[in-house]
Amino acid sequence: MTATPKGTALITGASSGIGAVYADRLARRGFDLVLVARNGDRLQALAARLTAETGRKIETIAADLTDKKDIARVEAAIRTNRELTLLVNNAGVGATAPLLASDIEKMEEMIAINVNALTRLTYAAVPGFVARGTGTLVNIASIVAVSPETLNGVYGGSKAFVLALSQSLQHEVGDKGVRVQAVLPGATATEFWGIAGLPVQHLPSAIVMSAEDMVDAALAGLDQGEKVTIPSLPSQDEWDAFDAARRAMSGRISSSLPAARYGVKGANAEAAAVA
Repeated sequence: MTATPKGTALITGASSGIGAVYADRLARRGFDLVLVARNGDRLQALAARLTAETGRKIETIAADLTDKKDIARVEAAIRTNRELTLLVNNAGVGATAPLLASDIEKMEEMIAINVNALTRLTYAAVPGFVARGTGTLVNIASIVAVSPETLNGVYGGSKAFVLALSQSLQHEVGDKGVRVQAVLPGATATEFWGIAGLPVQHLPSAIVMSAEDMVDAALAGLDQGEKVTIPSLPSQDEWDAFDAARRAMSGRISSSLPAARYGVKGANAEAAAVA
């Protein structure tokens, strides 16, 4: 049975792991694909397999998202494709070593991919989605966005950025026909861990999810209308309570006066007393 065409999905980091599973699942759902990754040979092999298995139109772009010229090529592909209905910002790198054991050059490269490239591609896609009145943005963050103590702090900070950007966009364009989902995977069985310096085989098997299960859960969350999906979290009520506490506190974190517990009278209070 041939799936109903659903437009085109562009997926970054698509040559292996989570990105390759997204490519498989979305092609089977009826999306044509634009696959982006550094490894052009892997992309071509994946595209050939999925074309044969699904009949979908699949393009590939071999690009290094730390290279400005390569990012510009991907941005242009996004802006000029009026059939684009879904962007999956999946490309990213991580680190497991603490700050004192980390290479600042590697940290800067991580920020370039996890933050800068994701931001530029988001800016390339969302205006077109808004203009067409439809589109979906999926940003792959991580549980370290809300648990920064778990791994390297720069990695956690980069993924907190992804979550915050996604939540801001949900507020800004959610009523303009654009859906934004942030996905926060826990430990997932991909090449990520070996590259980050901690092979996945060294992790307790009880905390490691397969890439296939992770993506299937993320897509189920998208189908269910979740704005933030944590595939391992037992109950969505836990996230809802966490987010509700954050939102409730947000109404009390900006004031003309310091909180009373600091014992600071405050310049505004003094001025009012003089007046």
